[in-house]
Amino acid sequence: LPLSFAQQRLWFLHRLEPESVEYNTPLPIWLPGGVDVDVLARALAALVGRHEVLRTRLVADADGVPWQVIDPPPMRFELPVVEVPAAEVEAWLAADAGVPFDLEAGPLFRATLLRVGGQEHVLALAMHHVVGDEWSAGIVRRELDALYRAEELPLLPVQYADFAVWQRRWLTGDVLEGQLGYWRERLEGAPVLSLPADRPRAAVRSSAGAVLDFTVPADVAEGLRVLSRAAGVSMFMTVFAAFNVLLSRYSGQDDIVVGTPIANRNRAEVEGLVGFFVNTLVLRTDLSGDPTFVELLQRVRADTLAAYAHQDVPFEQLVDELGVVRDRSRSPLFQVLFNYFGSVEGDAGPGGGGGGGGVERVDHVVGGVDLRFVVAERVGGLVGSVEYSTALFDDGRMSRLVGHFVTLVSAVVADGGRRLSALPLLDGAERAMVRSWGVGEAPGEALGEVPGEVLVPELVAGWVAARPDVEAVRCGGESLSYEELWRRSGRLANVLRGVGVGAETVVGVCLPRGSDFVVAVLAVWRAGGAFLPLDAQYPVARLSMMLADGGVSVLVGVADTVDVLPVGRVRVVLVDDPVVAVQPVVVPEVSVRPDQVAYVMFT
Repeated sequence: LPLSFAQQRLWFLHRLEPESVEYNTPLPIWLPGGVDVDVLARALAALVGRHEVLRTRLVADADGVPWQVIDPPPMRFELPVVEVPAAEVEAWLAADAGVPFDLEAGPLFRATLLRVGGQEHVLALAMHHVVGDEWSAGIVRRELDALYRAEELPLLPVQYADFAVWQRRWLTGDVLEGQLGYWRERLEGAPVLSLPADRPRAAVRSSAGAVLDFTVPADVAEGLRVLSRAAGVSMFMTVFAAFNVLLSRYSGQDDIVVGTPIANRNRAEVEGLVGFFVNTLVLRTDLSGDPTFVELLQRVRADTLAAYAHQDVPFEQLVDELGVVRDRSRSPLFQVLFNYFGSVEGDAGPGGGGGGGGVERVDHVVGGVDLRFVVAERVGGLVGSVEYSTALFDDGRMSRLVGHFVTLVSAVVADGGRRLSALPLLDGAERAMVRSWGVGEAPGEALGEVPGEVLVPELVAGWVAARPDVEAVRCGGESLSYEELWRRSGRLANVLRGVGVGAETVVGVCLPRGSDFVVAVLAVWRAGGAFLPLDAQYPVARLSMMLADGGVSVLVGVADTVDVLPVGRVRVVLVDDPVVAVQPVVVPEVSVRPDQVAYVMFT
């Protein structure tokens, strides 16, 4: 039997990285009561017998074409029982989630019963995404509970393989072309979202990730519901619009492309099936013109409804049809995924145990994207989580991001008629810090009067006079006050002036990230020059080209790195040279114009 379009893409990705665990789906169920292991094993066998997809393997023929191979129902289900101390349960689940599936050999659904102590157990279920999605996880939990209790379940009208065959036959010709036409027009010229990251993007995207949970207060959540009703939109649309504002402020872009999953179970026959049905819609939001938030809601409503009307094209086929250039460093079409759930309920498990118990979710990877933002309704407010690539983002950045989101939606509730540029992101503590710097939090906003042609050294000089002891630079365990920054940059600027640096002289700066780099940049500007950043890890040929093409006449560095650079006739100034330390702090008067070159950058 043929694969569904969604299965075909995951099969292809699996062939590229057969040891990847990116699409492993762990389903741990906490069982606080006693468990009859034999009855539970029989319930699992009945579940696998009931849903053919749970005993399906994906096998390629002699021509390399994959097919679904459905194994016979099991006579019994092998359920290992493992003794695990309570403190080690999460580690065990993490290790299990890190065991790859073999799509050809199978099985693609497995279970282990963890005996935690006393009468407590954890049923560690796991399946590959190619045979199930989040909706399927709910079906597995509910039906397993019913089968454990020996309840009769209604016969399934169809199986997942039937859906795959139907999808292949139906989505052709005029039906397919009509849907693809919408997406071609809608996504033409769609930009890549550029979020600030803590590390450069690697050539091959890493699946390593982490998760951070957050909550939205009950009064703010209720305010969002009131705003949604008044605007005639769903809560999904309201929260999604706010998330787009956040992404716009972070990226500086007003054309935002985000993916969002959709259940894709719009036919009654497949509602109760385990299988990989979920589809991904690509939503493109226009935030240009600085609209009010209420005006943005109407744009989001129109875009979302249009996307829903054309939801049948599998994302995998859309990527192929649009001719998206494959890039292993990022996901195609979008890099951020947004999920919204109408409610969150405890997981029901065999034996009547509710969800929770300290093991609600195990997150190890970010499935295919840089960031996944999840919001769900819960009695008393909203809960959420941000799952993010640890290869790109630090924990601190994500902590600030969720804080900014909560501040943003609180401001939306207070006044949905405000223009997007006027919506705050910073909380009280952050605003106080920003005020101490003398700058605003929104584009173009200044909390103090700053002349239109003010120079950076002049601004820093003002801060030195007003708050010399306030921290200006922090890197690791090192900290510089404004006065220390000014003094050190002044000494280096004197040396630079002494070796000929003047207006628009290009000075190479080859220093690691840290306070010395900040000191060097300020010193170059105080001397009237422009800086060119250099990385000693670059190939020598590349560095030689940058020095020559950038017209570098002076190089600032430290002995350990400068020794490997092709400096030639370039004058070298070492920041750790004792000569710099004994320079006077007063820099000779330098005439610098605001329109002078500040830096030279090679892409």
